[in-house]
Amino acid sequence: MSLLGSLLGKGKSLSQPTTRGVTSLPMPTQPIFVIGDLHGRSDLLERVLELIDREIGAHRLKDPKLVFVGNLIDRGPSSRDVIARMQELTQEFPDNVVCLLGNHEQMCLDFLDTPVARHARWLKDGAAATFESFGLRLGGGLIDGSNAVEAAEALREAMGEQAIAWLRARQLIVSSGNLHVVHAAADPRRPLDDQTPRVLTWGHPEFLGVARGDGQWVAHGHSPFDHPHLKDSRISVDTDAWRSNILSAAMILPTGQVGFVQTTS
Repeated sequence: MSLLGSLLGKGKSLSQPTTRGVTSLPMPTQPIFVIGDLHGRSDLLERVLELIDREIGAHRLKDPKLVFVGNLIDRGPSSRDVIARMQELTQEFPDNVVCLLGNHEQMCLDFLDTPVARHARWLKDGAAATFESFGLRLGGGLIDGSNAVEAAEALREAMGEQAIAWLRARQLIVSSGNLHVVHAAADPRRPLDDQTPRVLTWGHPEFLGVARGDGQWVAHGHSPFDHPHLKDSRISVDTDAWRSNILSAAMILPTGQVGFVQTTS
């Protein structure tokens, strides 16, 4: 698989993670790259694609799959460009590129559906940056009950129905072998095929503190860490890219090998 994009800045290639707390190995049926939360950083998206492309060539990987964990939008400056690029990639490589639904995309869709009831939560979590990326300015930087419907109509027109339909079609989980990729979390006390959409998208209070006991692994974003890592049946790839300038991806091979690639500022 050849990916579009060129290296616009420096980057770090594959590094071996620590294995503290690891009692089994994640073993997907094909090579999988799991890419962390983008949050409007189209520049970092292009850099990580180039780094991943290098690893695919260096390791001579056959039929690799790229899974983006969602949270494409908000906070960073280029939500519009990220959505467009991800649409392009998933359409050009439908069997090899998957993008999950993040809670920020869900907040955007909720706002478009019921703007008066749902505007406050999304605005608090970075919606203004998404509006600005689509060329829209919020009056006074606020949406309230008096202008929420108007703001939703303006955003809907700017985004276009095709992009909105694409966001609605994002799946919540990708499974391969004993590896499962989600946006936020999975309830560690329930089977992976018995998770609620809310947990997969928004998280679970026990996810980061309780290891699974069934030999299944969960790769996820949503919860930022200083470094990507694997521990207690979890592989965490969110490194707060919009703020840190470090977008991380995990490479997980059918042999159980796990490594990380990261952009640098």
